[in-house]
Amino acid sequence: MAPPRAVVVVTGSELVRGDRRDLNGPFLARDLTRLGLEPDRVVVVGDQPEELAAALEDGLRADLCVVSGGLGPTHDDRTVELLAAAAGRSLAVDEDLAAEIEAFSRGVAERLKRPFGDFLPGIRKQASLPEGGVSLGLAGTAPAILLEHGDGRVAIALPGPPAELRRLWPNAIAHPAFAEILRRADAPARRSLRFFGPTESAVARVLDEHGGDGDGIEATVCARDLEIHVDLLVRRPGSEAAAAALAEALVEAFGDDLFATDDERPVEEIVLDLCRDRGLTLATAESCTGGLIGARLTDIAGSSDVFLGGVIAYSNDVKEQQLGVPGELLRELGAVSAEVGAAMAAGARKELGADVAIADTGVAGPGGGTPEKPVGLVFVAVESPFGGSTERFQLPGDREAVRARACALALHLIRRHLVAFDDSGS
Repeated sequence: MAPPRAVVVVTGSELVRGDRRDLNGPFLARDLTRLGLEPDRVVVVGDQPEELAAALEDGLRADLCVVSGGLGPTHDDRTVELLAAAAGRSLAVDEDLAAEIEAFSRGVAERLKRPFGDFLPGIRKQASLPEGGVSLGLAGTAPAILLEHGDGRVAIALPGPPAELRRLWPNAIAHPAFAEILRRADAPARRSLRFFGPTESAVARVLDEHGGDGDGIEATVCARDLEIHVDLLVRRPGSEAAAAALAEALVEAFGDDLFATDDERPVEEIVLDLCRDRGLTLATAESCTGGLIGARLTDIAGSSDVFLGGVIAYSNDVKEQQLGVPGELLRELGAVSAEVGAAMAAGARKELGADVAIADTGVAGPGGGTPEKPVGLVFVAVESPFGGSTERFQLPGDREAVRARACALALHLIRRHLVAFDDSGS
């Protein structure tokens, strides 16, 4: 029996215009696949009623249609009314939900010192549900909504902000109507391998040499911030041994570059766990990344027990005055040099009282490069109780890409440094 089919509809004119990047579609598609559903497509559509209505009418033909966005209180938040129309249902205010939204809105009005009357029109609008629809909980004033329709089909509407969507998504999965769809699904066995070092083409070649796709296995290779993620999905019972053989071939070829066998923890979380396990604190000194390393570390809940803080040392004056980088180094070698990178890491470790420090300095572009120090040249340095190291990289891409890749390199350099210490038995 074919697995239940799913369609994801992501709405928001700012996404269509390219003002913001869609994070919800990929997240939902990955999780639906994990659960054993087959995502047919992810559709990104603007807020125009005709376009959204057409996308919803098409999505409702699938076993599951998940919609994100358009649940707010303003005139261009039309998802609920158009979902009701597409399902042939009327809209009505759910008084219990209205009371819940009102209680939250009163608290917001008090905190912001705004008249509560400003919130009243939005409360009635956001408490309106399609006939037969149920609230799955609130994220702010926006409810997630589940609607059963047709012959065992389900539609779910979730808020657009990614953090709110991810907070309410488990409520949707736990609902009995969703569980019934999952009962008809067969969650595939999955092996995930994450490498840092080999190229995407090298990994793909090894997969091809050992069978790759087929025989009940779906193999995907994805490059993300210099990491290579490989997912092996077992789509047919009895193919587990073939998937294990593929994974073994990859480990044999790239075992030294394998850093994780799951797709859950990002490298910044792995770094924090490595420091935590060793009782070490961490600090950063960032130049060309401008705080990106610190941002990724502090995105992880609970990072404060490891990460002490950082210095964004963009100018030479800050490098010298806040991190103690010798002025003669800056004058003789320039800010973009291995020696300055090492001095920045040592300075961050000393000034912030951390056990481990990471630093970067480079030419992100688009200007500022020279024949000796071209755009994309980055030095990353780490200092710890186990010693220090500095590495030079020549990174491709525009300014955004160079900065993102430098950030990833810095995090992996810390990871390798801490793992190497353990492996050495020191």
